[in-house]
Amino acid sequence: MKRQTRKIQVGNVAVGGDAPISVQSMCSTDTRDIVATTAQIEALVAAGCEIVRCAVPDEAAAEALAPICTQSRIPLIADIHFDYRLALLSLQAGVAGLRLNPGNIGERWKVEEVVRACAERSVPIRIGVNSGSLEKELLEKYGHPTAEAMVASALGHIRILEDLNYREIKVSLKSSDVRRTVAAYRLLAEQVDYPLHVGITEAGTTWSGTIKSAVGLGALLYDGIGDTLRVSLTGDPVEEVRVGWEILKSLELRERGPVFISCPTCGRCQIDLIRIAEEVEQRLHDLPCRISIAVMGCVVNGPGEAREADLGIAGGKGQGLLFRKGEVVRKVPQDELADALVAEALQLAEQYRS
Repeated sequence: MKRQTRKIQVGNVAVGGDAPISVQSMCSTDTRDIVATTAQIEALVAAGCEIVRCAVPDEAAAEALAPICTQSRIPLIADIHFDYRLALLSLQAGVAGLRLNPGNIGERWKVEEVVRACAERSVPIRIGVNSGSLEKELLEKYGHPTAEAMVASALGHIRILEDLNYREIKVSLKSSDVRRTVAAYRLLAEQVDYPLHVGITEAGTTWSGTIKSAVGLGALLYDGIGDTLRVSLTGDPVEEVRVGWEILKSLELRERGPVFISCPTCGRCQIDLIRIAEEVEQRLHDLPCRISIAVMGCVVNGPGEAREADLGIAGGKGQGLLFRKGEVVRKVPQDELADALVAEALQLAEQYRS
């Protein structure tokens, strides 16, 4: 069961409470390049991104946010470090949220100005604790970036905002270490009811980062911890969104797009299953509706899995049985199996839309 948290609003996306877990990503473009950033946001939206974050390293980037916000179809978060003026400029540009640590932007009056501007616009603040940038005094106290040190940092930043009577807060506690990240989130979840943005930071390349993120986020989400998520990958951020959705789908927390089932193959397989499975997934991964598709290689588990899925094939010798909603449609030669399965999926998706 999902942990019950305080509900906040990020633009038109509800976060926390009974709201569904949102999939988030971050643009890898130079925010000052409005055309490139807007194009990347559109690609992220097409993949299912629901909240997007942009880096704001200077005034030029902050000023570019106004046209980007106008064109973006999803809420935009400004990523701020150290300079409170960039937060104020970003708010004036129309961002739906800020990611900043109030303890890192200077004197109390600077924090007060940012909080006042956020309150006027109903804009939440995400406190983003990262194990790689903990406060010096915490590192001296705990020796290194432990889960306890990360939580202490988060609680310190939370207290600053609570002292200003501001509670439109979301919190993240990210590390590249999976066990440390999971421990930190579990520890904080026992102490506060603010919504949590979960992720494994600097997780790695698309291959290794996907595995680390699936392990860490899977553990947290299964525990009911997490209101928004980001899969951090060294690569195209569109892949972050796709992986995020797959993690949510595997735990039956959200539904979007097809669910693919395929066997690992063995010596009984007599069709080119790997090619067929990869082709079908590549051609259908952006299908918007939820359809379960089984690509199976032999007569042992194939018919059962294919029959239980919305669509499926069970391989034989150079051919396969095509299933739809539990019934055999026809036998299909190996070279036509991918096309037949894709055609059936597109037809079924059209029925769902009508």
